[in-house]
Amino acid sequence: MPYKEKEIVKQYYSISEVARMFNVSNSLIRYWEKEFDILQPRKNRKGDRFFTIKDIENLKVIYTLVKERGYTLKGARKKLKENKEDTIRNIEMSESLKKVRQFLLELKAQLDKKDA
Repeated sequence: MPYKEKEIVKQYYSISEVARMFNVSNSLIRYWEKEFDILQPRKNRKGDRFFTIKDIENLKVIYTLVKERGYTLKGARKKLKENKEDTIRNIEMSESLKKVRQFLLELKAQLDKKDA
């Protein structure tokens, strides 16, 4: 299931909120935190994780590589280590193109509706 775009308005998000954003389990988020050193959520004394907007953006990159593009965890780590900026830029460009495509499909549907 693809990542669901959600407007980010808070400064910190709990692990359950982040897991819902990506439609994955809390344990997967914790696992990715151990596997990818770019994820550094803050923890309170109790050990609860609080993710910043930057953490969520990093999770989006990891999610795209692993879940959408089929990278292994090792391959995703290697890709991020070798060329993180280009990887992020490519993912952002891909997301923008998906939004443009969706807009054009909606526009086409409206035009087809008027012609009918």
